[in-house]
Amino acid sequence: MLIATDGSKGALKAVDYVGEQFAGIRDLQITLFHVLQGLPPDLWDDGHILTEEEKTARKAVLDKWLANQKLKVEPIFQTAIETLTGKGINQGQIEKKLIHGSAANVVECILTESRVGGYQTLIMGRCGHSATAHFLLGSTVSKIINHGAGIAICVVE
Repeated sequence: MLIATDGSKGALKAVDYVGEQFAGIRDLQITLFHVLQGLPPDLWDDGHILTEEEKTARKAVLDKWLANQKLKVEPIFQTAIETLTGKGINQGQIEKKLIHGSAANVVECILTESRVGGYQTLIMGRCGHSATAHFLLGSTVSKIINHGAGIAICVVE
């Protein structure tokens, strides 16, 4: 089972749903999945050919940024794990997966992971962090549903 999580209330509801519905199933394997957003514009390549020294300095900045992003995601994973274990899911049944994507390809990252990861079900909250998400299905969820042919998708209200 793959749970797409971004730390939003909707994602936490999806985690809670899985804990309530599937506690006690010992052969269940759950993957908490998060897509790191893309680089901020200030860190984009400015288009000139870099010297080796500039490449090294740029890599150090990018590595530091990525490490900081991973630290920000850890509380999201920890909250989800605490919720699941609090409902009776064994911590050994839970794994975390974090990939680096961009805001433009979050849907593609989730769909790709769902298809190639061997998951039986993708679980998502109805809405994430979008301000318009409360009026309609979240845009990510809508795109997942529209392009998720062949994937069992559970959208949690």
